[in-house]
Amino acid sequence: MPILPSRYSPPHLFRNGHFSTIYAGLIRKVSGVLQTRERIALPDGDFLDIDWSYSSQKTDKAIILLHGLEGNGQRPYMTGSAKLFNQKGFDAVCVNHRSCSGEPNELYRSYHSGATEDAEAVIEHVLSLDTYETIILKGFSLGGNMTLKYLGERDLLPEQIKAAIAISVPCFLYGSMLEIHKRKNFLYAKRFKKNLSAKLRWKQARFPEKVNDKDLKHIKTLKDFDDFYTSRAHGFEDALDYYEKAHCLQFLHNIKIPTLLINAQNDSFLSPKCFPIEKAKANKSLFLEMPKYGGHVGFYDKNNVYYNEWRSIDFVEEFI
Repeated sequence: MPILPSRYSPPHLFRNGHFSTIYAGLIRKVSGVLQTRERIALPDGDFLDIDWSYSSQKTDKAIILLHGLEGNGQRPYMTGSAKLFNQKGFDAVCVNHRSCSGEPNELYRSYHSGATEDAEAVIEHVLSLDTYETIILKGFSLGGNMTLKYLGERDLLPEQIKAAIAISVPCFLYGSMLEIHKRKNFLYAKRFKKNLSAKLRWKQARFPEKVNDKDLKHIKTLKDFDDFYTSRAHGFEDALDYYEKAHCLQFLHNIKIPTLLINAQNDSFLSPKCFPIEKAKANKSLFLEMPKYGGHVGFYDKNNVYYNEWRSIDFVEEFI
């Protein structure tokens, strides 16, 4: 599919990728989204918390939203999308990945970029309600990788899934790991590591035989965290094995439903392979948009409706 031109042209200040990223993550506020939490049981004995918000009218359409690394269902990029889709006649499900709802999950494992079994569990739960004839998937960053991997690694999808959107996606995890460890991303990496290390202390309290203080002291970088925890807890040999097996780039050719990928050219987390131009050209169902601006899950726009939000609505309305 030809690469899509982008209409995104933010105010001058928001053309700085770092400013756009930080503003959207730390300053933006979204009001008027009333969420109701539901806990669903997972096949392995764990749980997921999902946060529902509803259209003002009865509907047979729903959107499932998947957040990024150390996000949750209340992040503005999640509630902003939920709010706009609610206004457009969709119920919205904001998924909290394992350990991200404010309560530690039950198992030693948690979540990761390739954990599509959890996305599938949510989709199956929503379908089991026998209410929705149209389901849209939308993922951000890590959740975007999960979304695209889910779509491409399966030959058959539930017929109710009509379209998908993925925003600021590290399609090639190894490349993004190299980027996040560069000086330009030092503050982001430090914040992520701090949050992830705190989660690992939860695990230490519950599974002292698996984590000790010496282990924690050896974790200096995000790659160290993936070597020690992400890989071992989820069945990978090491961090590099995890990056190789969990990245969505290898599955994009098999996506069969209309899917929009928006990756900003000034997203400091993305390596060149995260802009899969040739794969998009070769797949009629994959639409790639590469705005010049937007940062990482930034995309500031007027009236507190961000570009990726109204662009998602436009895309969905074109295909359903």
